[in-house]
Amino acid sequence: MRNIILQLLNSYYFYNVIINYKVMKFKNYLFFLLFAITSFGIAQTLESVDFVSNIHDNVIAVKKGNQWAFLNSDGKIAVSYRADLVKTPLENNQYPMFQNDRCLITHKKDGITYFGYIDKTGKTVIEPKFLNASNFQNNTAIVLLLERTEISNNAALKKPVVSYDYFEVVIDLNGNVLKYLNTEPIHITLSSNYLQNPPPITSKFISNTLLATKNRDNKWSVIKLD
Repeated sequence: MRNIILQLLNSYYFYNVIINYKVMKFKNYLFFLLFAITSFGIAQTLESVDFVSNIHDNVIAVKKGNQWAFLNSDGKIAVSYRADLVKTPLENNQYPMFQNDRCLITHKKDGITYFGYIDKTGKTVIEPKFLNASNFQNNTAIVLLLERTEISNNAALKKPVVSYDYFEVVIDLNGNVLKYLNTEPIHITLSSNYLQNPPPITSKFISNTLLATKNRDNKWSVIKLD
């Protein structure tokens, strides 16, 4: 009799272990299913946006209010909504655009706008430090590079007297300068009272390796990019 009771108890214990295991396994399955539905979605639908662009560089610009975001080719958000993306003027519209995996952004400091670039994850890959900048083309872009020169020291104010100039240069995808397009610096007063709009870029690509640059006398020069 004692052995029979022990066998029954062991069977009951083993049965409970099996049941609890199955319940736990089922709960884990439900948790995974809920996570998959939440993360990836059963249907990819984006609603209530103000503008949707054509696809460029495998991403799509969408606007909601005063902010823009980018969708990938599957319709999922690749770059979240933000207000610092630079719109590219087109024939009938204007919106932010990726070219060569780079999109222009701006950052305002002391009332002055500086330009930089992000990649398709939204990460800033070239810090906003240029007074103006173009979209990339064939892995190069034209920017206005600001340079600061200390002229002298002001003993009374205990700070240096500085002068600011900029050069029109060609950069690569990492922001490295490949070529200076003007040999003489262009002086500028770095003040929001004076610099209310970005200085214009006077150069343009005319082929993959050739640029046309307008001189101060309104004449053009053709420069080869080595």
